[in-house]
Amino acid sequence: MHGAAARPLTHPCLLPSAPVRRGERKKKKKAATMNRVGKKANETLIEMNLSADDDNAILTKFKPSWSEGEECNGPLCETISTAGSEVPSSSEGLNSTETTLLIPEHQVSGRRYNLFLKRRLRIDKRHQSKDSIFFRDGVRRIDFVLSYVDDLNKEWEKKLERRKEFESNLQKAGLELETEDKKESEDGKIYFVKIHAPWEVLITYAEVLNIKVPIKENDIPSTVENPLDCMLAPLRLPEKVMHPEPDYFTAPFSKDKQELYLINDESTFFSPSMRNRIVNYILTRCPYGTEEGKKKFGIKRLLNNGTYSAAYPLHDCQYWKKANDPNCDNERYTLYMEWARFLRFYKEQPLDLIRKYYGEKIGIYFAWLGFYTEMLFLAAVVGLICFLYGLFTMDENMSSKEICDPAIGGEIIMCPLCDRECEYWRLNTTCQSSEYSHLFDNVATLFFAIFMGIWVTLFLEFWKRRQARLKYEWDLVDFEEEQQQLQLRPEYEAKCTQKKKNPVTQEMEPYLPVTSQAVRFCISGTTVLFWVSLIIASMIAVIVYRLAVYAAFASLMENTQTLQPISGLLTPQLATSVTASCLNFVIIMILNFLYEKIAIWITDMEIPRTHMEYENRLTMKMFLFQFVNYYSSCFYVAFFKGKFVGYPGAYTYMFNRWRNEECDPAGCLIELTTQLTIVMAGKQIWGNIQEAIVPWICNWWGRRKARNNPENLYSRWEQDHDLQIFGALGLFYEYLEMVIQFGFITLFVASFPLAPLLALMNNILEIRVDSWKLTTQYRRPVAAKAHSIGVWQEILNGMAILSVVTNAFIVAFTSDMIPRLVYYYAYSENEDSPMSGYINNSLSVFQISDFPDRNKPKLNPENFVICRYRDYRYPPDHERKYLHTMQFWHILAAKLAFIIIMEHVVFIVKFFVAWMIPDVPADVKAKIKREKYLTQKILHEYELEKLKERLCQGDKRATEKEFIATEGRMELSRAM
Repeated sequence: MHGAAARPLTHPCLLPSAPVRRGERKKKKKAATMNRVGKKANETLIEMNLSADDDNAILTKFKPSWSEGEECNGPLCETISTAGSEVPSSSEGLNSTETTLLIPEHQVSGRRYNLFLKRRLRIDKRHQSKDSIFFRDGVRRIDFVLSYVDDLNKEWEKKLERRKEFESNLQKAGLELETEDKKESEDGKIYFVKIHAPWEVLITYAEVLNIKVPIKENDIPSTVENPLDCMLAPLRLPEKVMHPEPDYFTAPFSKDKQELYLINDESTFFSPSMRNRIVNYILTRCPYGTEEGKKKFGIKRLLNNGTYSAAYPLHDCQYWKKANDPNCDNERYTLYMEWARFLRFYKEQPLDLIRKYYGEKIGIYFAWLGFYTEMLFLAAVVGLICFLYGLFTMDENMSSKEICDPAIGGEIIMCPLCDRECEYWRLNTTCQSSEYSHLFDNVATLFFAIFMGIWVTLFLEFWKRRQARLKYEWDLVDFEEEQQQLQLRPEYEAKCTQKKKNPVTQEMEPYLPVTSQAVRFCISGTTVLFWVSLIIASMIAVIVYRLAVYAAFASLMENTQTLQPISGLLTPQLATSVTASCLNFVIIMILNFLYEKIAIWITDMEIPRTHMEYENRLTMKMFLFQFVNYYSSCFYVAFFKGKFVGYPGAYTYMFNRWRNEECDPAGCLIELTTQLTIVMAGKQIWGNIQEAIVPWICNWWGRRKARNNPENLYSRWEQDHDLQIFGALGLFYEYLEMVIQFGFITLFVASFPLAPLLALMNNILEIRVDSWKLTTQYRRPVAAKAHSIGVWQEILNGMAILSVVTNAFIVAFTSDMIPRLVYYYAYSENEDSPMSGYINNSLSVFQISDFPDRNKPKLNPENFVICRYRDYRYPPDHERKYLHTMQFWHILAAKLAFIIIMEHVVFIVKFFVAWMIPDVPADVKAKIKREKYLTQKILHEYELEKLKERLCQGDKRATEKEFIATEGRMELSRAM
């Protein structure tokens, strides 16, 4: 700093010349400017006006590409002079007011100026492939397409006026339109309005949307390669697919500083996804008139009222083959070949290409899904090992041995499973179900529950690191503020007529009064509570079904000889659980369909301010509903079934009518496993049918006529028009599906160690199904930005914490592990085989003569005197007859102690792991700082260079003090 102060003042005109890079940048700017001027001259069209009297085209004006005074001679001029007779009429799909002259190729073929005609005038060939993604001139790219059907109903005139006003305002905003007549469409009914955003519009809205563009190639050396990369080579994709663009340092675009940016070609500087995002921004805010005293605007309203039938950006080519146009990037084809085919299930995902083609919001979803699937591999392996442990130790399970032993289980007479109609039964009839229960109820269950509590923490922490890396690589580091400022919903602006000054921007903006918000929230909350209550009511109805059919199944299986061969496997408890689970799944699907529409309606009624706020509110409503809908039956089986049964002679009844269910003598865990498997597997199968098969059938049905037509008559915009719509909530349902699955494998994983394996296999398929349908069955979504997975991150964190509690309770209260451990250490009398006698110890004795008439079976052919039931109560000859024994209280205390210890151990490990793992990798922090430093440096150098030019040109406003201040700021930036 001292050196800087002592330095003599030097006039900037006498300073050394700027670095070569600046000079090159000037040359590039000049060349780019000349290129733009040249393009405008070269791409001048032959404009035609159609007579109002007839359909004959009259040549009214022609602007040649050569300079004034230059003689026009040769076949080109001959072609132009005779072109009037060859112009097609407006009935052939050209604009009715102004169009491009189309010269048949056969008239100019063989002439030496044919190439000049095609390249300089860029006149579209009459028989050009309709698969093109350009206007008829072959130069201007189609960034968006609007379609409508001109039906002559009572709303026809109003819709016509709306379209005229809307399209006129689009043109005033700088967009260029080209209309395809309905006679050119495949069905002869649909008009297509093609939209192109010229350079001036793109740079204007790139600055408004704060889009970051390249300023300098990244000079940070890449990370040292992993020695194990050679082993992962079969999983890799080609470099051009994984990284379609070089790595650049970027900065927000500014119209006044265009020479700062690496603009090599204006037509490709903004990617198609950026272009359609900009056009969509204009479309959602463009007015189309005033109705009922209110200003109306936005393409969404026009789609809702039928003025337009569709609005979408175009895919760049067909997915199964490359485009004929050499200017087409064929990214859709690359994505299909390298990503969307199931045979590529073992390959990594081309996330950069996904982001480039579909935008960051879709890209980050597939990044999260891929990372989740990778992490599931570890959980699936550990879960499979725990399952195999249970499988290999089935023969060593003393409990199932005693149940299956004719001398033990065969001699134990169990109390009837229902009142009056059911008979006494022998314990060894549940032999097979007790053996299968050991698969999931063993020591490994405890280990796996603790492991999954730690795994979910590792998954969430490592995802934060992965997300931070993506935020840097995809220029999303500063996106959070941009999201709040730029994503104001048009619906909010339209419905909120009152305005107030924003304390941050000091600008007037619409707002919703507090009283109106309170009323809307009350209505919303009441509606949500009503639907949650409806779910709980449906769950109670399923419970009543279980209680009602339980007695029927028990009576049927005891009295039907044909069911005897499978009676050991298909117990009344299992039959009831399976049928109730299937019924519950059907109810879940029906309620999902109904509530989805209600949730969208009440969220729209709340009028959220921003898109992010809208998605967050809808997400919380849908997740709350889905949580109760999908998990309520599992919570019932895990924590309520068999816990409030009572005992023979004093059973507990629901609504004083239906006797509460009992657990199998081997425990309720096998029933929870059955419930979990049916709901989880059924949801995944149904989801894949909805996501893949239904869109494919719809598209096949829509294209059945077009398939018979020649390809050159089926244009690119028509092909995309016939595809399904990937709506604004398309990703919402994908996230919701995966988060519900995440709940199944975390909340109840102690009951089913194979759940992560099923989820892994489903997700491997899910990635390819989602990519296939997005690439082949859906229109190209409008690109959108997202710096994270949003509110889903908080939902996952909440479920991770809840999973520790639920699994601790499952191990303690649903599993039979704690009672076995208490018996092993405190009540076993056989030192050689500590677990022998456990079954007899866990069953209490009831004297049949104590049955009241309501419970007493009609028949007792063998004249049994006593029966056994699952509980810890004193026998009938004890002074504390049928009261709980001390062993019951010991077991209860052990269960509570286990829950407290397990929760504290897992939570301590979770928080320690979360503290140890930083959310942002060190190299990413360094790159962020490096990019900010370089950006500031380049911008300061640019300002200094401009200031020099102004001083040299004698600009009095540019003082030497200003120059010194600018240069000092550069020095300070370097020092920082």
